Amino acid sequence: MTKALELIYDDLGRSFSGKSFLSIHDFTTEQVMRVMDLAALLKAEQKAGVPHPILKGKTLGMIFLKPSTRTRISFEVAIWQLGGYGLFLNANDLQLKRGETVADTARVLSRYLDGIMIRTFAHSDVIELAREGSIPIINGLTDLLHPCQVMADLLTGIEKFGDLRGRKLAYVGDGNNMVHSLMYGGAKVGMHVTCACPAGYEPDPAVVAAARADGAATGARMEVVRDPKEAVRGADILYTDVWASMGQEAEHEKRVRDFQGYQINAELVDMANPDCIVMHCLPAHRGEEITDDAADGPHSVLWDEAENRLHAQKAILALTMS
Repeated sequence: MTKALELIYDDLGRSFSGKSFLSIHDFTTEQVMRVMDLAALLKAEQKAGVPHPILKGKTLGMIFLKPSTRTRISFEVAIWQLGGYGLFLNANDLQLKRGETVADTARVLSRYLDGIMIRTFAHSDVIELAREGSIPIINGLTDLLHPCQVMADLLTGIEKFGDLRGRKLAYVGDGNNMVHSLMYGGAKVGMHVTCACPAGYEPDPAVVAAARADGAATGARMEVVRDPKEAVRGADILYTDVWASMGQEAEHEKRVRDFQGYQINAELVDMANPDCIVMHCLPAHRGEEITDDAADGPHSVLWDEAENRLHAQKAILALTMS
């Protein structure tokens, strides 16, 4: 048995089998680290040209009610590299827009597929899909959470620092789905997370409370502040996201005004730790939430982070669909 299969089929690996991946909050620290270990191993094998057809013959349905570049390509390549097949389904391919319920869709697709990745708006739809279906459901993004992105972020941080326990991530911008999953992820691996956002754009208090409860077990602190300079003081990772997410385009001009001063730039990077790294989940609106000198500067790991979507998601698929 290969090392990858050992990580999938030992007792810890089997704890994922058939389970949906909706939120990092649902998993233990040991499970989160198992995903990291498997992702690193699959990445090393892929770079060395070693095939790993772990999901040979398996089919992943990929539902996109929100379009995406990175999510579609990374999942499609991921399932192919694992030996399976990815079936792309947009809103026009499904009966959801014509009145079919999420529950009925889940029951039907469970008869055809071995797993579903969905990228959509309402988190409740993902929960219902998982509840009513009989196959693993992977949350590719909802308005509440973006867990696969954060698994890639954690992998990137581990590659740069070795261990994230006691490290600090400072997020600057909108308290959105990225902040929610970053807090859940940070809490599980013992990494402090501080979010700096303007008034009215704070993360969901229920998520912050749940992340703080998770962090109590690992020593991770979750904080929400107003001042970006306060947030980045002592930070090892600087993180940002667009000021207006998909579906918020009508608010763009107001948000540009409200988020003035909440930008990761060279000045803010210089206030963090000297060996800090800069992250962004992409796509970036350069000149708004991040400047060129930060996105392309010596501290940037944006492209490593983007690549690691592929490897982290391969680990999630291999563990849940095996």
